[in-house]
Amino acid sequence: MIKIAHRGNLDGKNPERENEPSYIKEALDQGYHCEVDVWFIDGEFRLGHDKPKYEFPFGLIEKYSSKLWLHAKNIATFSKLYDMDSSGMYLNYFFHSSEDLILTSKNYIWAFPGKQPIERSIAVMPEYNNDDISSAIGVCSDFIKNY
Repeated sequence: MIKIAHRGNLDGKNPERENEPSYIKEALDQGYHCEVDVWFIDGEFRLGHDKPKYEFPFGLIEKYSSKLWLHAKNIATFSKLYDMDSSGMYLNYFFHSSEDLILTSKNYIWAFPGKQPIERSIAVMPEYNNDDISSAIGVCSDFIKNY
């Protein structure tokens, strides 16, 4: 099962550190994948949930690209990630608004809380609704250590 630390969280929400490059690296170094929030604003990439807060860690992205799930926070970001990916970076990124599920750039089914069970999907925050994740291939959670 793919275990994805939501914004780098392993054992509960930590709003002060979420999406911080060093926090993400800590989760990656412990063997987890990470979902991170990415912005492309004023001609540069940044990380942050509600707003672009941290410098974009290109070195981290290059080293751990196979373990990162890049959540484009706006359409401009999605377009820029698409441009980067078509140049051979092989990024796993996605954008969503209110859909029940979406496909990531690597064709993973990203299913929102309360929508399980879905075969071969990534179950997002299954603890919110006590989702049945028996058919999922992965989980994204703030409490990923519990899976």
